Amino acid sequence: MEIILDKFDELKNIFLMITISLYLRILLQLVGQTWVKTIAHTSTLLLLPILTYVITSVISGNIALSLGMVGALSIVRFRNPVRSPLELSVYFAAITLGISAAVSTKWLLLLVVSVTLVAIILYLIQRITTVFSTKPFFISSFSEGNIMSTLHIVASEEILEIDTNASLSSKTSGNGEVCYTLIHSNFDTLKKIEHSLRSNKFIVSIQLSK
Repeated sequence: MEIILDKFDELKNIFLMITISLYLRILLQLVGQTWVKTIAHTSTLLLLPILTYVITSVISGNIALSLGMVGALSIVRFRNPVRSPLELSVYFAAITLGISAAVSTKWLLLLVVSVTLVAIILYLIQRITTVFSTKPFFISSFSEGNIMSTLHIVASEEILEIDTNASLSSKTSGNGEVCYTLIHSNFDTLKKIEHSLRSNKFIVSIQLSK
């Protein structure tokens, strides 16, 4: 009991970091970053702040230990391929959470508020441009780590409905046929498009994959 009371501030900071990490995980999922739903990414997002917090707290009062720890940490690096700049930024933000918690809780809260504001602003920009424009302001790609669904369409003639669709990724023509590829993170969206095109007389074949 005495140990718990003696380390109350440290335990409070760790609990706060776990809560914030879960909040950031949910926030990323809400703005469409489905890669964070995996157990590996979620665990990394939860563990990095705690590991950084412990390291920062241990070496903060000892210069010799700090230099030794810097040398040891320089050997360790991420060997897992990072598939998008955002994923790298999220990892860096998790490390910054740990450092901020070791220095001041105010910096920790400021970081969370800043990340939330950025996410809200980008989400609003995406929603507004989607309403007032035929194409969204931001696009998704396979390299961003999200699970994407594809719809391959072969038609005997060009179809205006597909040409103006925001999910259109590529279009090729040859041998009297037009091949379309539509990409979207929402499988149901492509399924609706596929269903609406079934009755089109120019459609030769349709392939929907998840």
